[in-house]
Amino acid sequence: MSEKLCSVGLDVGTTTTQLVVSELEIQNQAGSFSVPQMQITQRNIRYQSPVYFTPLISQELVDGQAIRQIVLQEYEKAGIRREDVDTGAVIITGETSRKENAASVVGALAELAGDFVVATAGPDLESVLAAKGAGAEAYSERVDMPVLHMDIGGGTSNLALLREGKIIATGCLNVGGRLVKFDENRRIYYVSPVAEKLCKLKVGDVITKNQAEELARTLVKALEMAAGRQEPGALLELLTTHGTAMTPPGEPVAVSFSGGVADCIREELPWDSFGDIGPILGQEIAKSRLCKGDCWLGEQTIRATVIGAGCHSAQLSGSTVFHKGVKFPLKNRPVVQLSAQEQALPEQELAARISEKLAVQDTDGVLSLPGYSAPDYPSVKTLGRAIAAGFGKKPVMVALEQDMAKALGQAIALQLPAGQSCLCIDRVQLRTGSYLDVAMPVGPCIPVVVKTLIFEK
Repeated sequence: MSEKLCSVGLDVGTTTTQLVVSELEIQNQAGSFSVPQMQITQRNIRYQSPVYFTPLISQELVDGQAIRQIVLQEYEKAGIRREDVDTGAVIITGETSRKENAASVVGALAELAGDFVVATAGPDLESVLAAKGAGAEAYSERVDMPVLHMDIGGGTSNLALLREGKIIATGCLNVGGRLVKFDENRRIYYVSPVAEKLCKLKVGDVITKNQAEELARTLVKALEMAAGRQEPGALLELLTTHGTAMTPPGEPVAVSFSGGVADCIREELPWDSFGDIGPILGQEIAKSRLCKGDCWLGEQTIRATVIGAGCHSAQLSGSTVFHKGVKFPLKNRPVVQLSAQEQALPEQELAARISEKLAVQDTDGVLSLPGYSAPDYPSVKTLGRAIAAGFGKKPVMVALEQDMAKALGQAIALQLPAGQSCLCIDRVQLRTGSYLDVAMPVGPCIPVVVKTLIFEK
């Protein structure tokens, strides 16, 4: 027996905005007399919107109303209503995430798009979704070395390091095709703060092909450094503070590409085709050390992130979950995590530490417990008392990595007064600084999205 979820992905990027509607099929992969093991077994794309240029009011403001109209129009074309949407992600990426009104725009889009479409930004999740949407996971299973996936967009390049089909690190470089923009007369009307540090081009100048090539070659050096095909240097200042997907110099690594610039790697377009340096950047990548070794162009390029958002943002909890009095869906719940040392504290000290960590959150938080592999029943009861005391009168929300949510949830619930809600899920990996969205239960498990909410300035 299988169930189906409707998933929407919306990517508001530096250059383009796209929407994808997908159908996720969930099946129980366990035997008849075993604990259910629910998995997403198929991801089918039902509808893909055209690729729109991201509408801006100015260089500092996103045109939220125009994006809203795009969403409404594409929902109508796809034949869905917001009530039909079960999961998905609204991703605001690259330089668009640095616009002054980015946070308010993406929040409004999430409310418009559906009850469980999440509002998300942040290079970690973008890197993961782009790699998955491009097919880099499958590519890394085929090659005998790590793979560094580069999703090169208008403002940033999101990096994901993969080994044997698993993403092991992420990162982001301020490298993209629209760091400089110019009109049909090649007169520059925008130079990003990143590009200002790398070249002498300024607003009002008429850009030449040689100048565009010089800037593109500088940006490619940063990508080569990230892939270990150039000695580390000052250009690594283009690496943002997020993630560590870097390859040491000389270490064998395959490189895969997606993003709008990736289309310009395989197809030589006139250098001024789009009023930016994207075509030149793609051509310089094609001539660089990045393409001299093992390299691969993703199955999806410009659509990689939006397909990742629509098809790969959701995951399932384990099947031994517990919930009582929870009003689903839950959105943007901040995560606090206990270290192994903290988890070993005596009961009263543990309760105090939980209370202390939850107190710094602006909204009700989720407690992440990565340890506790197969504890005995007295230990579960003790932990349940400590958690109940630590949460006090707040809704109790606990996420574990190990299969013990049902037993722990029951132990916690015994300590709570009537009317206080309790949610306990397992097989979910979280860390402090991330956020959790929780959907309506599907059979014995619960769809969740783990994300970051980061709007850079």
